[in-house]
Amino acid sequence: MTRLSSVAVYCGAMFGNHLKYRNQARRLGEHFAHAGIRLVFGGGGIGLMGALADGAVNAGGQALGIIPEFLRRVEIAVSGLVTIETVKTMHERKQRMAEVSDAFVMLPGGLGTLDETLEIITWRQLGVHDKPVVIVDQEGYWGPLLALIEHTIRSGFTHPSGRDLYTVVDSVDDVIPTLQRLREPLIPAKIERA
Repeated sequence: MTRLSSVAVYCGAMFGNHLKYRNQARRLGEHFAHAGIRLVFGGGGIGLMGALADGAVNAGGQALGIIPEFLRRVEIAVSGLVTIETVKTMHERKQRMAEVSDAFVMLPGGLGTLDETLEIITWRQLGVHDKPVVIVDQEGYWGPLLALIEHTIRSGFTHPSGRDLYTVVDSVDDVIPTLQRLREPLIPAKIERA
């Protein structure tokens, strides 16, 4: 199996209406630390981003935050044990996160997370990358997005193979096992001789 060394996680700069979102973000960070996977995230110290990074570094893991200069004050860039890389634009942030990551994970979030999710799936469709994309549909959070993608398929704007561009899991506990399975090289089937 190809080792996962860095995984980008897209998630909200707010906590959402339920404590469960914060707890699950922190738990995913802890899982990455225990598995020796470096967390790559948006660099903000607020909302789910901050909880995710806290979970990783408090469990002894590594975290790389990539943040545009203009957001350093708004999203309060994390300091301390998190390595922060500053870029100029949102486009550079997304490009850099993609470059340094072996896979991508989506937790609950708002419009920014939605933008990042659709872009990284589209990049895979266009062949810009061929890295696993995992959507954590915690308690159906991403159900409306998944339904919209199905609508685009039924309406003839997305090929049915678009479903193969991402994998949906129900819990952060499923993320690392799923990524490991998706990173395994395909072994050609044996050809039986008659």
